Amino acid sequence: MVCVCNATYCDTLDPVVLPALGTYVKYESSKAGKRLERSEGSFQRSLHAPGLLLTLNVSTMYQHVKGFGGSLSDAAALNILGLSRPAQDNLLRSYFSESGIEYNLIRLPMACSDFSVRPYSYDDVPHDYELKHFRLAEEDLKMKIPLLHRASAMSRRPLSLYASPWTSPAWMKSNGDVRGKGMLKGQAGDKYHKTWANYFIKFLDEYAKHNVTFWAVTAQNEPLAALLTPPQFPTIAFTAAQQRDFVVHDLGPALARSPHHTRLIILDDQRIHLPHWAKVVLGNATAAHYVAGMGVHWYLDGIIPASCSLEATHKLFPDHFLLYTEACSGFITLRFSVSLGCWERGDHYSHSILTVLNHFVAGWTDWNLALDLEGGPNWVKNYVDSPVIVDSSKDVFYKQPMFYHMGHFSKFIPEGSRRVGLHSSRRCLICQLEHVAIVRPDGALVLVVLNR
Repeated sequence: MVCVCNATYCDTLDPVVLPALGTYVKYESSKAGKRLERSEGSFQRSLHAPGLLLTLNVSTMYQHVKGFGGSLSDAAALNILGLSRPAQDNLLRSYFSESGIEYNLIRLPMACSDFSVRPYSYDDVPHDYELKHFRLAEEDLKMKIPLLHRASAMSRRPLSLYASPWTSPAWMKSNGDVRGKGMLKGQAGDKYHKTWANYFIKFLDEYAKHNVTFWAVTAQNEPLAALLTPPQFPTIAFTAAQQRDFVVHDLGPALARSPHHTRLIILDDQRIHLPHWAKVVLGNATAAHYVAGMGVHWYLDGIIPASCSLEATHKLFPDHFLLYTEACSGFITLRFSVSLGCWERGDHYSHSILTVLNHFVAGWTDWNLALDLEGGPNWVKNYVDSPVIVDSSKDVFYKQPMFYHMGHFSKFIPEGSRRVGLHSSRRCLICQLEHVAIVRPDGALVLVVLNR
């Protein structure tokens, strides 16, 4: 099941109109080919329900929702810009406009990630502790910034951007290379760490000159996965204690002193590190003051239940949000990185989102917004899948089941919504229904149900 879009055609959705009192609107997607198909109905006064009964309790309020979105990596930008201008517009509208699924979150790598076509940083001049040679790359100036402006112009909702660094310049790293296993030289509070903290501020300064502001930054993409990744990956390794000290002595104060009202997110790694990582960093009152929330990646979710990691962390630190900051299908697979039309991969997205929303997570961010048929480009050959696959040779792009699964959340659950109580009359082991209930800022109720 895919929708084939090009310069002249792409499926669209109507703007959401709230139903009249006593009625509801239903949107359905199915393996058989329904793609957010809209229908209407009326509520019955009878309480007799022969099957499963879901009861909403709007007086029980849980976490606020931040939103849903994807990542504008270099690879995503290259793929989008590889299309003709009208096809690009159709792709961007599909994600960000009222005729699409209305993403409000965009994650942006700070310089290169594995989904770049080359390794690079913003200041490759050794020992430039004052960052006099700091410059944004062509990838920012020619690709990502123009695309961000276009997405923002199409969006009815304000977009919240957040940036994540994969690596520092080589001269700041213990292994002397943006690629491979290495830590930041020295220790928290020294010239390397101060310079690295100021690198974040320079990044925010330079983007601000192009009228792009960031809601948040993460302290480091996958600080512990850096110890496990292949030798070509751009990484910096941090332990929880090292991240705490960097936040306390360097990054926290640098952000607080800066003119930017940018929040700070820690971890940005797998939930197997929770609640330990939170205890180490947020257990320090100074660090807790600087930190707004924790970022989580989905790759090792099968190893530890959400209750032992996410919910346990929320109970310990209820004032700090949890946000899923990266997820994708097709990684470390013996089959195909890209599996066009695969319903199961979409199903996996919805299952993850429903599970984590029910365990106090505030939002969910997909990885690359668009990839090519191979699952790249990617200079470390780490090919994966994406909700949108681009075939620039035909000037077409394919919207996959993952895209429509994302839309069941992003289009109907705007920022500021809250999860509310939902009780099931019985556990239906055969039907495998998963669900969440949300009240929107406008008072409308949203119920998302997945039948696996």
